[in-house]
Amino acid sequence: MKLKIVFLALVLMNFIATGIFAQGKDEGYIMTVNGAIGMEELGKTLIHEHIVTNFAGTDHPNQPFEDQEKAIEVILPYLLYLKSLGFNTLFECTPSYIGKNVELLKALSTRSGLNIVTNTGYYAAVDKKYLPEHVYRETAEELAERWLSEWEGGISNTGIRPGFIKLGVGSGALDSIEQKIVKAGMVVSKKTAMAMAVHTGDGAAMEGQYHLAKANNFDLNKLIWVHAQNATDDERIRMAEKGIWISLDGINETKLEEYVSMISKLKERSLLKRLLLSHDDGWSVEQNKEKLNLELFGNGNGKPYRTISEKLVQRLYKIGFTQDQMDLIFIENPKIAMAIQN
Repeated sequence: MKLKIVFLALVLMNFIATGIFAQGKDEGYIMTVNGAIGMEELGKTLIHEHIVTNFAGTDHPNQPFEDQEKAIEVILPYLLYLKSLGFNTLFECTPSYIGKNVELLKALSTRSGLNIVTNTGYYAAVDKKYLPEHVYRETAEELAERWLSEWEGGISNTGIRPGFIKLGVGSGALDSIEQKIVKAGMVVSKKTAMAMAVHTGDGAAMEGQYHLAKANNFDLNKLIWVHAQNATDDERIRMAEKGIWISLDGINETKLEEYVSMISKLKERSLLKRLLLSHDDGWSVEQNKEKLNLELFGNGNGKPYRTISEKLVQRLYKIGFTQDQMDLIFIENPKIAMAIQN
């Protein structure tokens, strides 16, 4: 009898760890690199950041380091500072074949106390430099099965599961390969309830995704337009009104007023409820005499993950934004956009 009770207790603990009972059916949960968490644990969230990215490409989903502890030593202080700013969660958007390192993310999450969420999916932007060969011969359904296997069993035999789908497309009309990976992402999203965040070159590429979504009866609330800053106000407003999430990423010190203007235009149309914000900060992996070094992205931020808290929010307050609106953007919107519902 005691053995039976112990067995049932272990089963229940496993259900909780995998998110089955993490939240009520309507609220859902978030799958982090350390397992499922309830929605109340999400807190203030940066929706599109990087930890490490290898722009040279890689033959494996995870990029190994000769000295992972050295990487942790470099990155951890910035994550601890982000935590001190009141943020609780970071969505890490580095896809497979661009240096995604989920074991590093797990170690950093554990040591910093931040929730870190990784992803599944492929990146077809930048002239398809980061696509593996099998993308060209497999169907959308076959690609979806690969990503579903990461959801079901973990990434690269680590047991670490993705919490959203990250794709990338270029500018202009979607070509056949871009359409294929977007369709594959929609298949995975429908089966798992994970959100689909798509790096998108311009408004025309977003228009193509919208039409694909409509043709495939895809829930627009699960579609995030990553880098929507690379479009016009009219294009952003039109897509937000259709129910697509508008993610303004790349917020930096040098272009702060441009982002203030974009955010204000969405506020004027009562569309802050569709807005997500982030820096797109992180480190690139640089090869130097056969050793891997880390270099900060040269994206206009001298230090990562802090321009929003230290400059943007204060600027928005000065022009009339309220605390409730800040909570909407950084707490409530990420919950709605990223919740995995049972």
